[in-house]
Amino acid sequence: MVVAMDRDALIKLYFGLGMSYQDILTTLALQGIIVSKSTLRRILRACGLNRRKYADLEVAIDYIVGQLGGPGQLHGYRWMYAKLLERGIRIRKEDVRILLSLLDPVNSQARLKRRLSRRKYFSQGPNFIWHVDGYDKLKPYGICINGCIDGYSRRIIWLKAAFTNSDPKVIGSYFVEAIENVGGYPRLLRTDMGTENVLLRDIQQFLRRNDEDDRAGERSYITGASTANQRIESWWGVMRKEGVQYWIQQLGELKDEGLFTGDFLDKALVQLCFMAIIQEDLNEIRHVWNAHRIRPSTNANVPAGIPNIMYTAPHLWGADDLLVPFSDDLPTCKESCKFLTSVPCDEDVFDLCTIIMEESGMGFPMN
Repeated sequence: MVVAMDRDALIKLYFGLGMSYQDILTTLALQGIIVSKSTLRRILRACGLNRRKYADLEVAIDYIVGQLGGPGQLHGYRWMYAKLLERGIRIRKEDVRILLSLLDPVNSQARLKRRLSRRKYFSQGPNFIWHVDGYDKLKPYGICINGCIDGYSRRIIWLKAAFTNSDPKVIGSYFVEAIENVGGYPRLLRTDMGTENVLLRDIQQFLRRNDEDDRAGERSYITGASTANQRIESWWGVMRKEGVQYWIQQLGELKDEGLFTGDFLDKALVQLCFMAIIQEDLNEIRHVWNAHRIRPSTNANVPAGIPNIMYTAPHLWGADDLLVPFSDDLPTCKESCKFLTSVPCDEDVFDLCTIIMEESGMGFPMN
């Protein structure tokens, strides 16, 4: 959904998304705004926007060095390049590759390409189908991750860390929040067969009950084995490589050193100390992924490009946005959900730890 904006604001928005000049002109024309390429360049110059102006190399080096001290040590040069762009640090991709090989030679040499052979995937356009799944590699430590990806654009719709992946009311709240954020819901929703997804199913089928397309009502929800939920399952590997592996290693070391036994209190303390930090990492992974460029694949049915642009401007790929606008029924759905609060763990443990930290002059961990 495009909010009413003036011409220059739209140009700045599309430029920030990474659109080419021609794509910007095409998208503006569809909204009744006709400008020439020379006028577009003039407006961009006036706004101080220029893709050929590169940042000081020392700025990029400082950022990369900071990243290598944490989950960033897992990144390849393409992902690091995307993170730099997301931070507003414009630099040549080849320079990032060279810098990583110099600053982190061990991991650069150890990083190998792995390719999986998968069946061909097809989606008609953005919001035709959303894929939802839970990621449980951190669940033994009390951190449960849940995500949703748009099947066509591969844009991450939500990526949440919480104390549970089994409460349908919590998982349902992610869906309702996403519907409010994007202005509607997909034609199809795909999950695995777990009981944690029953409210997702009910909400989707309830909202689609009066629609008249061939995927309305009960047919708007698809379920199957988690391993067959191809879009989100394949993306978990990206998430692990670009940040979560760091936390698997760090928390695993706590367990190996006998500092974590897996009981209720230990999980609550891990949630208290690390939940917010892990969520920040997930937010960054989501933003960088949505703004990076997906390279062409051998599957002609799958478009290549930047997820944010493929989701926002599917006409550039000859596709339509299939979002179903939400109605007045959404407040009814919200009543069945349990929304996350700022308390990341058991409330009694949180209150007790807050008192102890205040008395000791300590604050919550920041990084």
